[in-house]
Amino acid sequence: MKKKFLTDIEIAQQCEMIHIKDIANKLCIEEDDLEMYGKYKAKLPLKLIDENKIKSNHLILVTAMTPTPAGEGKTTTSIGLTEGMNKIGRKTTVVLREPSLGPVFGIKGGAAGGGYSQVVPMEDINLHFTGDFSAVEKSNNLLSALIDNNIQSKTKNLGIDPRTIAWKRVMDMNDRALRDIVIGLGGTANGVPREDGFNITPASEVMAILCMAEDFEDLKRRLGNIYIGQTFDKKPVYARDLKAENAMAILLKDAVKPNLVQTMEGNPAIIHGGPFANIAQGTNTILATKLGLSVSDYVITEAGFGADLGAEKFLNIKCVSGGLKPEAVVVVATIRALRHHGGATADEYNTASAERVSAGFANLEKHIENVKKFGLNPVVAINTFPTDTNEEVKLIQNKCAKLGVQAIVAKGWADGGKGMTDLAEAVVSEIESGKNNFESLYDWNISVKDKIETIASEIYGADGVDYSKQALADLAKIDQLGLNALPICMAKTQKSFSDNDKLLGRPDHFRITVREFEFAAGAGFVIPILGKMMRMPGLPAVPASEGMTIDNNGKITGLS
Repeated sequence: MKKKFLTDIEIAQQCEMIHIKDIANKLCIEEDDLEMYGKYKAKLPLKLIDENKIKSNHLILVTAMTPTPAGEGKTTTSIGLTEGMNKIGRKTTVVLREPSLGPVFGIKGGAAGGGYSQVVPMEDINLHFTGDFSAVEKSNNLLSALIDNNIQSKTKNLGIDPRTIAWKRVMDMNDRALRDIVIGLGGTANGVPREDGFNITPASEVMAILCMAEDFEDLKRRLGNIYIGQTFDKKPVYARDLKAENAMAILLKDAVKPNLVQTMEGNPAIIHGGPFANIAQGTNTILATKLGLSVSDYVITEAGFGADLGAEKFLNIKCVSGGLKPEAVVVVATIRALRHHGGATADEYNTASAERVSAGFANLEKHIENVKKFGLNPVVAINTFPTDTNEEVKLIQNKCAKLGVQAIVAKGWADGGKGMTDLAEAVVSEIESGKNNFESLYDWNISVKDKIETIASEIYGADGVDYSKQALADLAKIDQLGLNALPICMAKTQKSFSDNDKLLGRPDHFRITVREFEFAAGAGFVIPILGKMMRMPGLPAVPASEGMTIDNNGKITGLS
């Protein structure tokens, strides 16, 4: 008889949680410093950040090979590794992003880990949590309202040209019908008609700013620097011109504080911020990472999608901006993803094939090479599935060994911390070797084109970069606005090293095309758009929401 596995939510609901004040006590945080949201969630004050402790403690990044549509388990591995680190006597906190409701009700599911490597309360974390996403949404949409109000105004009109407005409204749901809309209809009392649209909340620049801010004053400065559009006489308009930054910051006064929860084994977890990695920087807030490093000897954090997206941005943008120095990187790989990149179709992901795994290894090898370019020797975590074979696992381990990299079987999903102690020992060994010395890939002060071409050639393996006519015009505007010295936040498909999601494995002899640019002057980076990037996803034919229920006692099932 086939063994029946419990679902993630069933496993999470069996967990006997510890009061959040006891979790805080493990980090030597006083109960009076907690702003509690019930018994199992709390916000932490920014005063706990200690730059001296940050420098002496250890930061570990978890990234992955190029994923299949379901993802390869970075969050599960991050949580499981945290459990494993604590089991071997290393005081460790996991610091993660908050889930977005779009994927929760769509196709990918939540982001609280899986199996016996989860953060809890799982339902709360995957749903409204402490209201941070709502605050980001309201702050974003306040600026939208102020823009349209100014266009309508006869007394304080800045002369904004509606055709140039780059700012969009947001909501945290997959709703394709809102991508492109027309507003201001119904007569003069309802505003000035113009084209507009909605992005999903994780794509908001306010979310990116929240994740880049160093303190509350820096948050306000960055909000004021948001570029809106230009006037009819071609002058740039920023949020500060509308005196918007203070009101926007007021809506974020609680959202700026990181959230403390726990793992299933009662270890600390800090969860804060949630930008996507294919259209934004894909990592949690600098404040949360620094707070974790201030109260814990080791911090494990993750960056979205493959190492060509989230990890590249974490290392080139977040670490440089925040003065962070990671000492180890874990690259998550799965046998099914290696089969995928070796030519398996979706219905063959669970079919053993050493030949396909061997062919797909080229993708993992490129990610390993890329991490090494930052002065860091990675550890590979083979996130195990029941359909893996010993032959396939040994094949990966042998190939990794030839690259000077340990490949450790990670059993966090099935066994929690006890299945992750081998990986924990390998990571600690890598840190204590003293051989890793992080350095970013490029100098922010080189030209925008040079930064893009560095990423394209070094990280993607592209032969070169082409620019559309629109992209060249955008480059001239970037120069005009004085944004040349900002880092690059590439927006491209997560399915390939290239900008063509059909090119799997390790493609070669390809070029990438920058279609256009966006610039997040407040967040502090330039965004080249490769291909048609989706900032408001749609729901699949059968949304995950259809399988969810809630009973009279408030017990939820079907959430993943």
